[in-house]
Amino acid sequence: MPAHRISRRGFIAAAGISAAALTLNSRKLPVYADDKKHEGRYPVVVIGAGLGGLTCAAYLARRGVPVTVVEQHSIPGGYATAFDRAGGKYIFEVSLHGTSIHNNTPARILDELGILDKLELVPLPETYRIKTDSGDVVIPQADPEGLVRELSSRFPQESDGIRGFVSDLLAVYDETEAYGKKGNAFKTVTKPLFPLLYRNMWKVRTKTLEDMLAERIQSPELRNLLSFLWGYYGLPPSKLSGFYYAVATGDYLKNGSFYIKDRSQRLSDLLAESIEAAGGKILYNTTAERILLEKSAVSGVSVSGGKILSARTVVCNGSAPTLFERMLPENSVPAEYLRRLESYRPSISCFIVWLGLNRSIVREVPGYSTAVQSHRSPEECYESALTGDVENASYSVTVYDHLFEGYSAPGRSTLMILSLCGYEPWRRFETHYEAGRKDAYQAEKDRWTETLIRRAEKDLIPGLSSLIEVQDAATPLTNRRFTGNTEGAIYGFEQSLENAYMNRIPNKTPVQGLYLAGAWGNPGGGYAGALHGGRSAFETILRDWGV
Repeated sequence: MPAHRISRRGFIAAAGISAAALTLNSRKLPVYADDKKHEGRYPVVVIGAGLGGLTCAAYLARRGVPVTVVEQHSIPGGYATAFDRAGGKYIFEVSLHGTSIHNNTPARILDELGILDKLELVPLPETYRIKTDSGDVVIPQADPEGLVRELSSRFPQESDGIRGFVSDLLAVYDETEAYGKKGNAFKTVTKPLFPLLYRNMWKVRTKTLEDMLAERIQSPELRNLLSFLWGYYGLPPSKLSGFYYAVATGDYLKNGSFYIKDRSQRLSDLLAESIEAAGGKILYNTTAERILLEKSAVSGVSVSGGKILSARTVVCNGSAPTLFERMLPENSVPAEYLRRLESYRPSISCFIVWLGLNRSIVREVPGYSTAVQSHRSPEECYESALTGDVENASYSVTVYDHLFEGYSAPGRSTLMILSLCGYEPWRRFETHYEAGRKDAYQAEKDRWTETLIRRAEKDLIPGLSSLIEVQDAATPLTNRRFTGNTEGAIYGFEQSLENAYMNRIPNKTPVQGLYLAGAWGNPGGGYAGALHGGRSAFETILRDWGV
């Protein structure tokens, strides 16, 4: 993202984690620091201080495991960060619109780490708002029945199908939550019975979102509305795993969507504080360059500055393609595994415009986050995003001041315009961008920025361009620069049928001592997915240690 100029503790208060807090609230596992049986398994190095890497490292550190996090940026969080402009007058959110952290797995993870009660979560006014040619559609907050009523009033002939589809989403989500609470022993014993015990999860395993919709809904317009969150997951209905859509959307519908006050940086900083308070280390402005192996097992990580960090276990929260293509010795990874990786695609990226306005527009613009959906289908909008057709790609506008009073300075407003964007339209600038020759790139970036501002002014906020005091923007190249993600991916690997649910790439790799966490591993991208992936990597490590 644009150059971050706030310190890691910048605009948030210190976490204040005490030694007494360094125990899990719901599950207590052994501390290993003086355990001779396991000392050959560590120290541990975590590459990348995104949410997945921070979560895994926090679990390890709080168990007494010597852990070091290596982060190329100056602050933790990956996409879960914030930056200021105009001398701190505006603090822009890098990515967060809303996330489900309530009565679910992400909430339990943060509770286990002693962080949940230190977060102030603000419920969104509504889960989502869609502006269509025929009027606005509001997805109510934590009210599935309200969604059924809203859409049934517009499509009365489809009311049974609407109720059935929403019920399908909730059923898959409920089963997934129930399954996630089971212990590994239970999962192993009952594995042959999985299709009977978890019928909804099993039934959706081979279906795309389009398949799920086709079973219930006739109207193409209604199908488009019911796939309203496809952009949150990065693929259109014909390509997106139905299971992934059901779990994530069912979670939003049942538990609601929340914003982290003051910004998502708060969550990232609390995780970082937890690691350091437990004796772990975080090395900022440090790039992991190579994974070192000894007798086919991890032995260390070489980092920028010529330093080598000894490690018996390495957790990668960075780009999986970069890890396996550039950071490991030749012929150290089985060819079959590499072929599998090559069959997966990095997710789509995005183009973002941040605007600081010279007056408040809260009373003039309804809705917190509004997606502008014209007569074009999600499939057509996705193709426009891939090809860089910014005039026709779908986009959303988020007015953060609808969340709580004081989000912006008095009398001002902060908003984000976001459009999904493929990497190909920006690949031609890659070499010059890396060399610092950015004139042509900047001209194209300015064109995109002006186009999205003009569209938002026409569709949602009359007179917007005259209110702008501060503006900034990010392209897929910006995303790649600040996160290291291949092609500026915002969701790790795509959540396609070939790489989702039971087929999702596991967090354990074929290289002894090497694991994945975060968006590139299991279960995948998003705030909830990254938190879950961090804990999943931690639990996989424990199993391999025989704990």
